[in-house]
This record gives sequence, structure tokens and C-alpha cells, in this order.
Amino acid sequence: MATAPKEAENAIGLEEIHTERQEPSKGQKTFTVEEAVETIGFGRFHILLFLIMGSTGVAEAMEIMLIAVVSPLIRCEWQLQDWQVALVTTMVFFGYMIFSIVLGLLADRYGRWKILLLSFLWAAYFSLLTSFAPSYIWFVFLRAMVGGGVSGHAQGLIIKTEFLPTKYRGYMLPLSQVFWLAGSLLIIGLASVVNPTIGWRWLIRIASIPGILLILVFKFIPESARYNGSVAAAVATLQRIAKMNGAAMPEGMLREPAKERRGRFKDLIHPKYLRTTLQIWIIWLGIAFAYYGVILASAELLERDLVCGSATLPARDPGDDSEESRSPCHCRLFGPAAYQTMMISTVGEITLNPLNILGINFLGRRLSLCITMGCTALFFLLLNICTSSAGMVGFLFMLRALVSANFNTIYIYTAEVYPTTMRALGMGTSGSLCRVGAMVAPFISQVLMSASFIGALCLFASVCIVCAISALTLPIETKGRALQVCI
Repeated sequence: MATAPKEAENAIGLEEIHTERQEPSKGQKTFTVEEAVETIGFGRFHILLFLIMGSTGVAEAMEIMLIAVVSPLIRCEWQLQDWQVALVTTMVFFGYMIFSIVLGLLADRYGRWKILLLSFLWAAYFSLLTSFAPSYIWFVFLRAMVGGGVSGHAQGLIIKTEFLPTKYRGYMLPLSQVFWLAGSLLIIGLASVVNPTIGWRWLIRIASIPGILLILVFKFIPESARYNGSVAAAVATLQRIAKMNGAAMPEGMLREPAKERRGRFKDLIHPKYLRTTLQIWIIWLGIAFAYYGVILASAELLERDLVCGSATLPARDPGDDSEESRSPCHCRLFGPAAYQTMMISTVGEITLNPLNILGINFLGRRLSLCITMGCTALFFLLLNICTSSAGMVGFLFMLRALVSANFNTIYIYTAEVYPTTMRALGMGTSGSLCRVGAMVAPFISQVLMSASFIGALCLFASVCIVCAISALTLPIETKGRALQVCI
């Protein structure tokens, strides 16, 4: 793709702000948004950004993890077979996949903030409708719509990435996992109380509340300065950040690439990025396959007790003496012990964060991802070892820690490797391929695992090994590299 003519560059004086483009005079100092972000540095604005945009992970985790904790109840209520339960999760990610590309294109053209707001409104609306679903078909359709809305939450990560100075990205972005962990633990804790008392429909309604509350605080976060509806807006945003951080703006005039060079799909397969794009897609697909495979396999192990080839339907949990637990339908509701196990294994998602941060910043994105993917494959195979319940929980704990580290690293790498002109589209298409893996995972974790436990585990491990090789051979290392503006 040819570079934009110099005459098409946007420039704006700091003392006199105009919406039209201006040419810098000869000898006039200029700076880019990247240079301004680095000069302003880290401060109060970024803490606020971290708390608000990071909290989008709470809402997303609650919506995504919701299916794992309501599956046993809808299985009972509508007398569902294994493939029907798996189809619910698959359709959630199908909606995610379709809308991820669309919203990525729209975000590159109309702004990250607008799409983020739209996605939260969309997800909250359809999530509430799901709680009134009269049948299985309606439930599947409405959850697919929720998945479409949740796909836009990735714009929150992009906004964080584009505002953070280079040296802080490798530290702050992995810490965002705390919010996903909080959302996961919150939905499991709520399910343990709400499901046995007022039912899964009320659980869905309660789970919608964090997303609705976040909509009210989005106004405190500006549009990304790297996405410029106008250059004046970019300068105003940078000045606002500088003021909050008590820092000075760089001297000179802001220059940015021409606005019309945004969000073109063919840029992803430009010769400079073709190999990187293809390998990133493979990694995203495999990581999602492993991540959601672990989550759903955990629920399946707890519901059916498939470890070591034991009976498909285990003895009833002594702590669960409800009428529903004695239901003749082919299901088993979670008891207190099952919820406790889910919470323990979920906590694993943050345990490797310190090591993950060190690996990302000292070993680099590629090698760090290769190591964690290889370890993920190993622990999938270890899960087949006949062990006690505590041993199974330990393996699940480590798997959750590793698959979480994988997601941390690939999120950072993808956001860094693409230039501003195609960053949201790159994240959107990667997110779509990611959901292909997530769509397949339920049929492996909830259907194949019932037929062949070792077969399912070997399949998960093999995919992780392919991803580890792809990560190690990525052509670009983004450690310490400034965010690129254009191809």
C-alpha cells in the first residue's frame, strides 16, 4: 500500500486549533500522537482509564461464563441432549465472530469509544431479553445476540493500548486480567446463591447490572487520540491527558496520516503483514479453543465426574438435596462443592500474572507465548492421570493459569504489531478467528469428552503445540517497539 502524500498529512498548531488541515511551515517542529503519549507519560488519567476500561472485563466475563453455570439448569428445564447444550455456547461465539469483524471495521472508521458504547447497550439489552426466553430456540438465538454485543468490548482494550506509553503496556495490560477474574468469580458466586433459590433467569438479570453501570461512566474516558475524527479533537484529548497527569505537551504541531486510510481488510494481507496475520489467526483460534475448552471441561468434569473413566452420572452430592437434584432428566445440578471447585480453579487465572509480566517484558512476546502454550499442552495431558479430587483441581488450576497467560500475551502482541490504520480491524478479525476455536470447544469438552476422555485431551494438547510453534516463529517481535502509525 502506497504511503499517503505529504500534502495529505494533518497538522495542527497547539496555540491555534482549527478543524481543517494545516501544513507545517519549514523548520516547524511536529510530533505524532505516539510521541505525545510517550512525552506525557503515565499518570492519573491512565489509572482512571485502567479502572474503567479494565472493568469492561468484569461485564464480559460474567456474560461469557454465564453459560457454564446455567447449563445444568437449562439441560433439566428443556430436557436437552449433550449436543444441544454445546450448541448454546457455540452460538454465543458465532454471534461474537460475525459481529467482531463488523464492529472492528466500524471502530476504525467511526471511533473506538462509540462502538464500545454501542456494544454495551446491545449486550445488556439482549441479555435481559434472554432471561425471558420461553423456549430453548429463543434462548440460543438471544444468547447469540449477546455474543455479538460482547464482541465490541475488545475496543476497551484497544483504547487502553493506544493511550498507554510503550514501557507500561507490558505491565498494565496483563493486570487487566484481574477484572476478568473478578467477573468470573462474581458470576460463580452469584450462581451458587441465585440458582438454587430464585433460579437462572434472575441470575441472568443480575449479571446484566455491571454492564449497565459501566455505560454510565464511559463519559469520563475520551475517544482514542490515535483515532481522529478531527485533528482538533486529538489535540484536545492529548491536552486533557497532559493536564490530568500534570505533564507538558511536546512542542510543535500534531501531524497524523490521512483519515481515509483506515480499516481496509486488504491491509491485513499486505505482503509486510501476511505471514504475521496468518500466524496470529492460528494462535488466536488455538488459544480460544484451549481456554474455553478448559472452562467447559471443568464444568463437565464436575457435572459428570468423568475422571479416570468413572461412571457418567456420579452419586448425588450430599450437600445438594434439592428436588431438582433428584430429577429424572439426564442432568446433574451443581452442588456447593462443585461451585467451590470452580472458584478455586478460576483463581488460577491470575496466579501466573507476575511471571507472565516478567516473561512478556524480558523474554519478549513470542518466546513467552511459546513457553506458556507448550506448558498448556503438557497440563492437558496430565489431566488424564488418575488422581484424587484435589489433584484434579490442581491440574485445572494450572490450566486456567496458563490459558489466561496465553490470552494476555496474544492480546498485547496483536494490539502492538498492527499500525493504527488497521489496529481495530486486526483485533476484530483475530477475535473472529478466536471465536471459531471457541465454537468448536463445546463439542470437544461436552460431547467428545463423554465418548473419549483421552482423545479430547490429546486434541487440545496437539492444538496447543501447533500454537507454540506458530508463536516462536512469528516474524515480528514487538517488545519495546513503539506503536506503528501506518504500513
